[in-house]
Amino acid sequence: MDGTHEIDHPARRELLTDLSMTDRRVELNGVATALIEGGNGPSLLLLHGPGEFAAGWLPVLPQLLRAHRVIAPDLPGHGASRVVDGDLSGERVLGWLDAVIEHTCPTPPVLVGRVLGGAIGARFAIARPGRVAALVLVDTLGLAPFDPDPRFELAMHRYLGQPDRSTYERFMDFCAYDVDGARARLGARWTAYATYAVDQARSASGQAALGRMLAEFGAPLPTDQLDDIGVPTTLIWGRDDLATSVAVAEAAAARHGWPLHVIDEAGDDPPLDQPAQFVEALESSLAPALLTPGREA
Repeated sequence: MDGTHEIDHPARRELLTDLSMTDRRVELNGVATALIEGGNGPSLLLLHGPGEFAAGWLPVLPQLLRAHRVIAPDLPGHGASRVVDGDLSGERVLGWLDAVIEHTCPTPPVLVGRVLGGAIGARFAIARPGRVAALVLVDTLGLAPFDPDPRFELAMHRYLGQPDRSTYERFMDFCAYDVDGARARLGARWTAYATYAVDQARSASGQAALGRMLAEFGAPLPTDQLDDIGVPTTLIWGRDDLATSVAVAEAAAARHGWPLHVIDEAGDDPPLDQPAQFVEALESSLAPALLTPGREA
C-alpha cells in the first residue's frame, strides 16, 4: 500500500452516512483508488456502471453487508478515483482490478459487474483465470454491439453534452423503470446521489476517462473468448432495459449456458429499481461452495 486517506466530498459523505462501511483511498496500479468496504463473510467485489461511482450500489449495500464482505471501488477516473499518470489502457484497467483484489480480498471474490463494470469483469475473468471465484454480469456491455433504444440514446447524449440536474433527471427517466420509486427509496439521499453524479459528469478528467473506458470495453467480446471464462457465470437483467435489451442476455445465456435471472419492472439498473429482487437473484445465483471462506479458485 502506497498510502491511504479519507475522501472529502459533501455529497459522498451524505450518501455514506450511517452505512457501516469504510470510505478510503489507496494508490493501486497508478490509480488513486476510492473504495468503500465493510461487512464480514465471503468477499463480493462490486463494479459500477459508466459515469457512476461506488455509491450507485447504495440501495442493496445494507442487505449484502449482512452476509458478505463487500468491496466497491470507484472505477479509474470515476467518482473519487483519479488516474495519477499515464494512459488509461484496457490492460492497465485489468492490472488495476488485479491490484484491488490483491489489496482487499484474502481469497478470490465473487465479482459482480454492472454495464461497464460487467464488461471489465468479463475481460478480467478471461485474462486472469483463477483470480475470481464466480462472475455475475448485470445488464452488461460487451456481449453484443451497443444498440440502445433511441429515446435512451438521445437522453444520454443530452446529459453528457450538458450535465445538469435537468438533463440528469431526464436521462434517469430512461435508465430506471420507475425513477420516482427509486427517488422515494433513497429518500433524503437522492439529492446527494444526483448532485454527485452531475459533479462527476462535469469533470473534464471524468469525461475523458469515461470515453476511454467505453472505447476499451464497450465493444463486444468474441464468442470464443467468452467461452474461455472458466468460472461460474450468471446474468441478471432488467426486463425493461432500454440500453441493452433483455434479448441480448437471452442470446448469451443460450449460447454459453449461463443462468439468467430477469427482473420485472427494472431498467438497466436493477439494484436501483428492484433492490430486494436483485439481492434475491444474486444470492440464488451463488452456490454455497463458491462462498466458503478460504476456498481457492
